[in-house]
Amino acid sequence: MMISVTATVATNAEVLDRIAFSQIGYANEAPKLAVVADAGPAEFRVVSSLGKVLYQGSLGAAQEWNADTTASRIADWSSVRESGDHSLEIPAYGVRVIVHVERAPWLDLSKALLKAYYFQRASIELEAKFAGAYARKAGHLDDHVLVHASAATKERPENTVISAPKGWYDAGDYNKYIVNSGISVWTLLSIYEDYPQFAKSLSLNIPESGQALPDLLSEVKWNLDWMLDMQDSNDGGVYHKLTNLRFDGMVMPDQCSNSRYVVMKTTAASLDFAAVMAQAARVYAPFDAAYAKRCLDAALKAFAWGKQHPQIPYRQPEDVRTGRYEDEHLDDEMQWAAFELFITTKDKAYADMAKSVSTVEYGVPVWQGVGTLGVISLALRNNDSWARTQLLTIAKDLLKRQKQNAFHISMNASDFVWGSNGMAANQGTVLLAAYKLTNDVNYRDAAVHMLDYLLGRNPVHTSYITGFGARAPMHPHHRPSQADTVIAPVPGLVVGGPNPGRQDQKNCPMYPSNAPALAYLDNNCSYATNEIAINWNAPAAYLAAGLQAIFTSGN
Repeated sequence: MMISVTATVATNAEVLDRIAFSQIGYANEAPKLAVVADAGPAEFRVVSSLGKVLYQGSLGAAQEWNADTTASRIADWSSVRESGDHSLEIPAYGVRVIVHVERAPWLDLSKALLKAYYFQRASIELEAKFAGAYARKAGHLDDHVLVHASAATKERPENTVISAPKGWYDAGDYNKYIVNSGISVWTLLSIYEDYPQFAKSLSLNIPESGQALPDLLSEVKWNLDWMLDMQDSNDGGVYHKLTNLRFDGMVMPDQCSNSRYVVMKTTAASLDFAAVMAQAARVYAPFDAAYAKRCLDAALKAFAWGKQHPQIPYRQPEDVRTGRYEDEHLDDEMQWAAFELFITTKDKAYADMAKSVSTVEYGVPVWQGVGTLGVISLALRNNDSWARTQLLTIAKDLLKRQKQNAFHISMNASDFVWGSNGMAANQGTVLLAAYKLTNDVNYRDAAVHMLDYLLGRNPVHTSYITGFGARAPMHPHHRPSQADTVIAPVPGLVVGGPNPGRQDQKNCPMYPSNAPALAYLDNNCSYATNEIAINWNAPAAYLAAGLQAIFTSGN
């Protein structure tokens, strides 16, 4: 059965323009904030469906924020613990919205964020019994892929034919990239490592459902299988991407017929591959020892290639015009891969090697900055004191930032870049990791704030996840959503979010604002703010799944 959501908010556009809140709901024991824009002092109240006043208070002091253009006030009703659909009312401004409260409201969201990867599968027909209205024919079989000149070797000359099917389409386009798969796969496998019982319970209605392997791991394996085919068995190096020479048009996958290529082996691709294959080896071992061994052997070969070629950044060939994922600083990839190999193999030489790298900067993880992924793994899997210190230093800074704006989020104005929603979600994953280390509810609640931001408590007053909320993206830059015959886009996709860079504004000039937190446009022309990507869905899925597991179990 298709994952879907029924909006719990019954309101109109004018009211939504005045108040920002989580449009799918709040947990009983979690903080509950709404934010009112451009308002003076006023009273507000929360009333149950039976007319009982559950809370009455005043809006907080007006707060300025350099990412926004409007001062805002907080309506804090965190003390309300009763479940139900309550009415949040601000009589002076004619505002009334329905706010849903339950023990943990993120289960359907967790499933949809993960099911989104099924909808991104290449090389397979999406059948109606799994995809519902979003069923489509198979495209990009990738069983006849050419070795590009940039990737040619003596053993595999230019135009050698290889097979590398499966995998996930990276974003709104139909190409597949190892570097972005790396951080995405790690994040999804970390859901299983950090919340195994919850992960095992998730039923996603995918073709592999009902088998011994949990659905989450079955979905990730679809991409791992493709990644394994991206390794050159002759030397262990890993191709950077599998791609057309140019992006496909806004058509369905089965209508695409351009030649596909593997392009250039790079240090980043090989070491990202080594890291996630090492992680996969330990995660899949209890289910399939042979597959786990295959992953570990591949990781060791890729790591060896990376050590031999420590500074080969991606360089876009002149005839290729698809995504680059360029990265000039590669020590963080080396350290991350070494830490994952240490955790899996218990060979201390890998840990010593990793800690000998002194040039890595630690911050919120992004695809080109993966050092903190190794830190999180080492802190949570091995309780390493050095890693704990590094992780908590980042988390404490994020916690401090949340007190500086009315939306209670950790985003600075400088964080609003291409994929700012991925940044917000990754900040949430760091905060959840800190909570797992310390059991300090301040970190847990700070993670809730980051998810609330994605679900509508933001200056745009929009849920940034398709299919969830009273106001959610309807026109993402996503080829299947634009080319199919369904009005609503594929559900469970995280759009990029506000980006004052607006790199697409030449062809998409309708932006309402260039302020950092407001520079967003729900239009398929806006690839700079409204495209989707697997590395933005992954931390949002981790955040939703982790919080659902925590608030359900009471831990």
